[in-house]
Order: sequence, then structure tokens, then C-alpha cells
Amino acid sequence: MISDVLLPMSAGGSTPDFTVRALDLSVIIAYLVLSRIIPLVAQSRMKKKAKAGGKETDESEDYFLGGRNFLWPFVGLSLVATNMSGATFVGLAGGAYEQGISIFAYEWMSAVILVIFIFFILPFYLRSKVFTLPEYLEQRYDRRSRMAFAGFNLFANMFIDMAAALFAGAVVVKVLYPDVPMLVSVAVLALLAAVYTVIGGLGAVIISDSIQATVTLIGGVIVLIATFNAVGSWDAVTEAAGEERMSLILPADNPDLPWPGLITGVLVIGLYYWTTNQLVVQRTLGAKSLDHGRWGSLLAGFIKLAFLFLFILPGVMALAIYPELDDPDTVFPTLVFDLLPVGVRGLILAAVIAAITSTVDSILNSASTIVTMDFVKTLRPDTSQRGLVFSGRVATVVALVVAIAWAPFIAQFDTLYEYLQSVLSFLVPPVVAVFLVGIASKRISATAAFVTLVVVQPLGLLAFILTQVVPEEPTIQFLYAAGLSLALSVVMLVVISILGPSPDESKTKELTWKKDYWTEETAALKGVPVWANYRLISVVLLLTTAGIVIAFA
Repeated sequence: MISDVLLPMSAGGSTPDFTVRALDLSVIIAYLVLSRIIPLVAQSRMKKKAKAGGKETDESEDYFLGGRNFLWPFVGLSLVATNMSGATFVGLAGGAYEQGISIFAYEWMSAVILVIFIFFILPFYLRSKVFTLPEYLEQRYDRRSRMAFAGFNLFANMFIDMAAALFAGAVVVKVLYPDVPMLVSVAVLALLAAVYTVIGGLGAVIISDSIQATVTLIGGVIVLIATFNAVGSWDAVTEAAGEERMSLILPADNPDLPWPGLITGVLVIGLYYWTTNQLVVQRTLGAKSLDHGRWGSLLAGFIKLAFLFLFILPGVMALAIYPELDDPDTVFPTLVFDLLPVGVRGLILAAVIAAITSTVDSILNSASTIVTMDFVKTLRPDTSQRGLVFSGRVATVVALVVAIAWAPFIAQFDTLYEYLQSVLSFLVPPVVAVFLVGIASKRISATAAFVTLVVVQPLGLLAFILTQVVPEEPTIQFLYAAGLSLALSVVMLVVISILGPSPDESKTKELTWKKDYWTEETAALKGVPVWANYRLISVVLLLTTAGIVIAFA
């Protein structure tokens, strides 16, 4: 009967039927085809329009930074799409099911960090005209720091960011097709993302991200409405979840997210991700101007606040419908197949694929940019523009293969979000220190930056293995470990800098903070309309963030 095909199972009944119907499959295929064609066609037209208008860019700048011509809506949506990944649907819902809405800390903290980024960090990045953040370190410090950080970026791209995104997609595929090996699922998802990344570069990625962010957000709205309708009332949600799962601020002895960890860990991880990670910052490096970079970042901040309702609360609501799921990371596909009709399921699955591929394509472009600009161009400066682009494409394929091989190993962690936050807590604090302290103080030397990176990061990796992987239970809460690592990094930076000679002024003059910058900008902003004044919009974003945190504290 038609009703048997079009209507979902009753919520809370037997195990959902995870069969992908013909209509679902048609929607998914149509999406996959269109989402690969549209970005390439649109990018081609944009390039022709730019040439017709007399704007010429280097082939490498066009491929890796889209000609530095992105308007703020594209910057903002691309930032969100890159961040959403498969971990948004799968990881946030699973994490919320297991530990409650407290995982929203990573989202609301992002809004605060993006404000810090556009006020104090982004201006220096755009002033330096760099392709990559390792290149920025060479301008601020020296080539040693550039190479050390470039190497870490490649490691993080392949073993943390891309592997996690592919694993999240494989979790969904495993639910739908249990007999398909995870390695096969990962490989297929990776190839889907690689198609337009290899061909079109960042220009195609930005356009694709904008489309996919929109689709993903629509998918989140649909799942939220369907889940709440299945639960029936807010009281049923709070009763099933309990007081602790419905609180953003948890006790200091909480094993998952103790409140001091918001400062010692969540803030540190967020500063790395939003201000020093090539994967994310590359979107703002391609902005048409500083204003477009700032407005796009603010748009991303407002959308991040909506994640509480679109991706986290459905995971908490699921406690009232499925109180005894064995694997938290299967919450999202269970909601989709149990609560949504055929056809709509296909749209949501397309949104998941959008989230996964948008992150993977961004990571691939980031990795290829670093390999090309930080290694190939640095070691072989005479390489032609065409040769640089070819090197980037080869690097994309290699990074893809490595991530495909590593992704299945993530399964040993309880949840995807636990893997991401734990490993970052041990590895990124020295990066945050080197960038931010280097911008804040002209006294920090090149030797101090290099030593901090090459000493503290390997120690962090060793500590991660010894405290999180080897023992049956972690021997230190990872958010506290991040704070300890940051403190060690700052001490090393300061002490080594004081003991050595002062840096050359040519390395610090334009790339360290001065009060004059603020005074000059204040004068320039007089008379600027309210809607265009990034400072006023930033205040609105911070007040909105504070309101949500207080409401759910």
C-alpha cells in the first residue's frame, strides 16, 4: 500500500526500518549530481565575468583563494558548512544523547571567539596578504616556524579533521547498509567530495559550501520539528533528560565537560579552530575585503547559536523516544528513519552528505594549499603557476588516501565528538600560544616560537596516547590537559624570548597589535550605518550568546 511506503514507523516502536526507498535514492542522486555541477558552472561564469571586468589574478591565487573576491554571505555560509561536517548531525546528536546540552559549549563559545577573531586577528592576516597561516608565521617569525606548523596542519587535516568527517558519514552508511565495509563507505564519500575540489579549487568549494550549508540547515529544521512532535511536550523532554542533561554549565567534577574546562579547554580548542586553522581561516583569506571577512564571520557566529536547536536538542529529545540506544552516534539516523516519511528522508540524507562532503572538500583544499604554497613554492620558488596548481591537485589525492586509511580507527572512541575534542586538547595549545601571543607582543622571538611548536606538540601527542588511548579510562580530563599545555607553551614563549635577542622590527612592525589601530578605526567608523558597523553587530551577537547561556544555565 502507498501508505506503507510514505509514512514512517510510529515513534518509540520497534527498530526503525532503515531501508532506503526508491524515492529517497532519487532525491539523493539528484542532489549529488546537481551539487557537483552547479559549483563548477558558477565558478566558470564568475571567472569569465572577472576577466571581462579587467580583473586578472594569478592562476594559483584563483585556484587556492578564489581570486580573493568572496562576498560576506559566501564567506559566512562556507565557514558554517566547513564547520558542520558529518560530526554536526551525527556527532552533536550523539553527544547530546549521551551527555546533554552541555556540548553546546563548543558552539556558543565559537560565537565569542569569532568576535575576538575579527577584532584582533583577521586584520593582521589580511594585511599580510598570505595564502596560508604557516606563511603568516614566516612573516611574523621565520621559516622554521612556518615549516613546523605546515607539517602539523597537514597532520591535523588528514588524521583529525578529514578522518572524523569521513567516519561520521560511514556511521550513517553503516546503519543503512550494515554489510558495506566501513572502508568502502569512507572511500566513496571521499571521492564525492574530491570531484569539484580537484577541478575547481576554493572558488568551487565556496559556492558548494554555500549551497550545502543551506541544505543542511533546512534538514536540521525538519528533524527538530519531527522530533519535538514525536515527543509531544517540553515537559516530556526535561523529564527524560534530567536536570544535569538540560544544563549548559556542569559541576567541576563532571567527567565530560566540567565548568572550569570551558576556559581551560573549550576556549583554547575554539581559538585554534576558528583563528589558527588553515581549514577554516582560508575562507576569510579569500574575502573581498576586511569588512566582508568580518561580516561573514559574524553571520557564521549567529548560525552557530542556532545549532542548539537544530542539532543538539533533537539528540536530547531522543532520550524520551529511545531511552536505551546502544550507540549514541546512531541517534540521528534513527530519528530520520523512524520519524520522517519517504522522500523527506532522502532530503535529510542528502543534507548529511552535504555536511560531510562540504567539510572534506574544504580540508582537501586546505591541505593542497599548504603543500603547494608552504613546501613546493618555498623549496622550488621557480615553479610555474600551472605547476603549482598541478602540485595542489596531486596533494589533494594523497591527503585523501591517508584520511581514508585512518578513518576506521576512530571507532575505538565512545563518540565521534569525544575523539575530536580529546585529540585537539593535547595538540593545539602551543599553536594558539604562538599565534596569539605573537600578535599581542612584539617581544616574542622566532626561536621561542619554533622551540614551543617542536617541543610541546610532540609532548602533547605522547600525553594523549598515554592518558587517553592506552588506559581503559582517561587519567586526566582532556579539557584540563589543554589548559596545562597552554600554560606551558606561554611560559616557554616568554622565557626563551626574554633570554634571547629582541626580534627584528621588520618582523613585528605591521604584524603585532598597536593601540593606534583601534583609534584610527574608531575614527573611520564614524558615520557608518548601524547595519554595516561590525562592532555594533558584534555586541548584538555577544548579547544573544549571553542570553542563551543564561537561559539554559
